[in-house]
Amino acid sequence: MARGVIIVLDSVGCGGARDAVDYGDEGADTLGHIAEACAAGQGDREGLRSGPLALPNLDKLGLGLAMHASTGRKPPGFASRAPTGQWGYGVETSRGKDTPSGHWEIAGTPVDFAWGYFPVKTPAFPPELTRELIGKAKLNGILGDCHASGTEIIERFGEEHLRTLKPICYTSADSVMQIAAHEEAFGLERLYEVCRLARTLCDPLNIGRVIARPFLGDRRGQFARTPNRKDFSMPPLPGNLLARAAQAGREIVTIGKIGDIFAHRDTGLELKGRSNDEHVDHTLRALRETGEGGLIFANLVDFDTEYGHRRDVAGYAACLEAFDARLPQIRAGLRAADFCVITADHGNDPTWRGYDHTREHTPILALGDAAPGPIGERATFADIAETVAAKLALPKGPKGKSWV
Repeated sequence: MARGVIIVLDSVGCGGARDAVDYGDEGADTLGHIAEACAAGQGDREGLRSGPLALPNLDKLGLGLAMHASTGRKPPGFASRAPTGQWGYGVETSRGKDTPSGHWEIAGTPVDFAWGYFPVKTPAFPPELTRELIGKAKLNGILGDCHASGTEIIERFGEEHLRTLKPICYTSADSVMQIAAHEEAFGLERLYEVCRLARTLCDPLNIGRVIARPFLGDRRGQFARTPNRKDFSMPPLPGNLLARAAQAGREIVTIGKIGDIFAHRDTGLELKGRSNDEHVDHTLRALRETGEGGLIFANLVDFDTEYGHRRDVAGYAACLEAFDARLPQIRAGLRAADFCVITADHGNDPTWRGYDHTREHTPILALGDAAPGPIGERATFADIAETVAAKLALPKGPKGKSWV
């Protein structure tokens, strides 16, 4: 029996979304703009990488063709000839351009309701939420209380946080409350507990996630976030692919932050590392150990957190090239009947203004037990779930259509 594998390259969008204008993102194109920047020498960094974007293994699957189909522009550096995989792109129908919306839709349940958001003003959080959080968590107060980049706000308030032990609270264009605190001085478990309290306070506001953002360092210029981030998400929608696999008694392995995104519901064996490389290692382990009929669902987050939000073109390009170099290992780990989909959940164009996600199409590449060729524009990311469900002989979900 086939095994299903979904690998989400977090934020690796391919432009072209027709509703991007509604999100202030018309013209954003994560992959296309990185390719163009690298071709122009703007993706060079001494000791890291140089030259045109080189993704030969992804290109062999049809990535360049998917990018061209999405935007109508031929990306530089892609040969796009005789692909060995199935290729196309997905159109997000969920109302948000955030991580839960993208992943839930990939799993077959688009978000057809409006998330709650915090206004772009200071203070950003409702006074009653702040009062309750301070009171229930027994805090001295909070710092930040605004829209901000995570790395920048830690630099701005890190020293004051160490003096006062007030957590740094901030938000973004996503439906999210993020809470940063020093992993040692404040305490990691203490930070998680504060976030659990914040989760309950955010529920009535329909906020998608509360995220714990631990960091280390003792002065400005030395602060650095640690890998012990933890997301506290709203429960996923019923009927998603993970729930169907669990109900059918299938073995499930989730890798990276998938467990957090789905609130640890039907997420089976959760494997979490500190980097894309470690998450690829976990994926290879799952390919070795997961039985027939199993589902493997992985997220590779470094593209987004380390390079997209930080608007780091060279770093993003190098991260893409590093994954591409490991793709042959993933392919070699597939058994004859396995079906593997590589996709993304949204965009995060490192050439774009600001530091938020960008509304884009996402590439869809399928390999393993898949006849090579185009799958065209998929009207919803949910087509991925329905195709994997068909391969695994699982019941159909509420949305989407299989392409096999």
